[in-house]
Amino acid sequence: MGAIYVVNLGKAYKQYPTRWSRLGEWMLPFKGPRHKLKWVLQDINFQVAAGEAVGLIGINGAGKSTLLKLITGTSQPTTGSVHMTGRVAALLELGMGFHPDFTGRQNVYMSGQLLGMTVEEISELMPQIEDFAGIGDYMDQPVRVYSSGMQMRVAFSVATARRPDILIVDEALSVGDAYFQHKSFDRIRQFRKQGTTLLLVSHDKQAIQSVCDRAILLDGGHLAREGKPEEIMDYYNAMIAERENDTVRQAELDNGKVQTISGTGEATVTDIALIDENGERVEVVDVGAPVTLEVTVQAKAPIPRMVLGYMIKDRLGQPMYGTNTHLKELPLDGVAPGDKVVYRFNFAMNLGPGTYSVATAIVSTDTHLVNNYEWRDLALVFTVMNLRRPHFEGSAWLDPSIEISRP
Repeated sequence: MGAIYVVNLGKAYKQYPTRWSRLGEWMLPFKGPRHKLKWVLQDINFQVAAGEAVGLIGINGAGKSTLLKLITGTSQPTTGSVHMTGRVAALLELGMGFHPDFTGRQNVYMSGQLLGMTVEEISELMPQIEDFAGIGDYMDQPVRVYSSGMQMRVAFSVATARRPDILIVDEALSVGDAYFQHKSFDRIRQFRKQGTTLLLVSHDKQAIQSVCDRAILLDGGHLAREGKPEEIMDYYNAMIAERENDTVRQAELDNGKVQTISGTGEATVTDIALIDENGERVEVVDVGAPVTLEVTVQAKAPIPRMVLGYMIKDRLGQPMYGTNTHLKELPLDGVAPGDKVVYRFNFAMNLGPGTYSVATAIVSTDTHLVNNYEWRDLALVFTVMNLRRPHFEGSAWLDPSIEISRP
């Protein structure tokens, strides 16, 4: 079983004012340093327990790739240490370690040996690697003629040909086609069930929330926050929207979940409820039952154009359905301070049994990145139960009519 221990990890690079300063420091060391340290990472501390899956997120430049290089040993830390147990397989930069003039097959042998496999083991696993990569005759062509997706297919196939104790995956999977991404994540989930420890770097909210037990947010080279994937991803998305304004806040609800709220506060949701066909507020809804999502918004400042959107998410935070009044061509113009607006969205609850939440957004267009008046996660939590329908699996009620013929 593999585990990762990161203690007081830091990485700094030397910055010299001129190229002659570097030479002077090397030639005249007794005159002291002539550089300044540029810290890329500082004071990073965390552990990944055996069998745990942890997602690593952060904006570009936050230090994610540097951290993975320090963990895997391809770069040396300035401070602190990393300790890992078990056999490690890592997919970092796309095509890292591949020689462009070697064929895919030759690179498989080279990469496999770097992962600790013998030539005999690689030869034995080669049919499986070729089949999973699925690039056909290109396996015997130089890597320089490969697309980025083909390189990723080969790299992932060889890195996961044997189940590792620790699997570390950077953004590499994001360049693949949808089919291979599904295939890759199926293999990752299979490894997880067998006890592989996973460290995954991705901007894909669904990937982080469906695969990981915990998420870590890096910001400016520091470990900014860690916790449940849904909580951290909500905070990360709000942080992106509010990069210019420090208006992101979180609060723990009575059910133990952490709610993220961001925005200028110029408008706010004062009430939200699910209403059944009898006009009653409900927290439990039958599969397929007609409901109304009623949202009351109060304006606190002049709003030239107001749009309300909502997103229904499952218990892992994955989106089930979302829309807004911009997409429905029903924005409100000239909303004045003190105005109250009640929105009613009528639909059939065609979701599978489970617990769901509703996130709301008050904006001016179809995105919260322009004018984010308020973005509220976990604005409402409700449960769907199957009280009258035949048993079915999945997150949506898509009951078919069936025709069978025996010609």
